[in-house]
Amino acid sequence: MSNFDTEIDTSGLNCPLPLLKTKKALAAMSEGERLRVIATDRGAFIDIPVYCEISSHKLIESSESDNKLIFILEKGSD
Repeated sequence: MSNFDTEIDTSGLNCPLPLLKTKKALAAMSEGERLRVIATDRGAFIDIPVYCEISSHKLIESSESDNKLIFILEKGSD
């Protein structure tokens, strides 16, 4: 798995909270830093990659382990 600078665990939260918490965490980070997001809401598998496509952030990796969705994002320019 990729390295990361910050991690948030949104397990148990439903849409749109995983995405909102992801946006908030990225806003507090510096460009080039990596965020690891853990989610259990299946909607995050769509929401987070789409958010990366329409923003300057990059989805580095996504995977699933023990019913948890795991994303590594790299903060883009604001």
